[in-house]
Amino acid sequence: MEFLIDLFDNFWVSLAGKLLLVATMIPLIGMVIGFAEMKLSAKMQARVGPYFAGGRWGWAQLIADGVKFFQKEDIVPDAADKPVFKSAPILVLVGTVALFVVIPFGPGLIFRDLSVGIFYALAISSLSTIGILMAGWSSANKYSLIGGLRAAGQLIAYELPLVLAVVGSVIMAGTMSMSGIVEAQINAGFPYVIVQFVGFAIFMVAALAELTRIPFDMPIAESELVMGYLTEYSGFRFLFFFLAEFANMFSMSAIAATLFLGGYWLPGIPEDLLSFVGPFILIGKVFLLAFLMIWFRWTFPRFREDQLQGIAWKWLIPLALANIAVTAILKVVL
Repeated sequence: MEFLIDLFDNFWVSLAGKLLLVATMIPLIGMVIGFAEMKLSAKMQARVGPYFAGGRWGWAQLIADGVKFFQKEDIVPDAADKPVFKSAPILVLVGTVALFVVIPFGPGLIFRDLSVGIFYALAISSLSTIGILMAGWSSANKYSLIGGLRAAGQLIAYELPLVLAVVGSVIMAGTMSMSGIVEAQINAGFPYVIVQFVGFAIFMVAALAELTRIPFDMPIAESELVMGYLTEYSGFRFLFFFLAEFANMFSMSAIAATLFLGGYWLPGIPEDLLSFVGPFILIGKVFLLAFLMIWFRWTFPRFREDQLQGIAWKWLIPLALANIAVTAILKVVL
């Protein structure tokens, strides 16, 4: 792993490699998490799931789906605002890619270790809100517009608890650097989820809402809005939204694992081995959290709009503020 660390340290030499790595990771992550969702949802509902493409396990189903999407006609409605309509899925995917910049996969294995890494990650994650609004407004479709407006209300509401949930970990670590927060947990000897479980739970619920996944899928709501802001999209532009959802599951889970679960570190693992096993530890934690997201999707029904807003404003935000106050007091006293 030493050569990878040296490569990551030299920004200009590794720029092309970093771009190539992220460009490779996004489709792979989308296929792995997408396949896991299909198989797990089938298991939870006593169905077979994909079993034809790729043999008994259907491992090539998402590859076949990807080829299908690229073969489909790229349809743009006549009344649509074409430049905005075409750029919306690109903006959503760019926001997803940019999140990978500050995720530490091991000691020194980070694309860019920013001193305000968590601030950057939370700011970049809000780009998806703009992309979804652009998609809903520019489609010239009433279902898309309603979906876009629902998305705006939902994502703005849940941005607040998402941001507030991480403050407890930042206070405890004394830094906003993602690598610094992992190192603070290593020095403390325990992952912050032990004392920041409330913040962790709030973050995961808000992340589900940010991803607009069931039970927070009001912006899509197939039974009410056809597919909401996605209604008019087809072909590879729909694929961009599809990839962004699964890649965002990975990035949000990676941020949660970094802030609350020790990131690439596990208690009992010698620090000199983290350069080798750290990426596997982080990925294992990420897929555990992704499993929880999939489990939630196939367990709970969709909330009503008033319930969805009530959870954010009446419960998550007050709990997050209380968690910040208690953490700050304990930090000063202890």
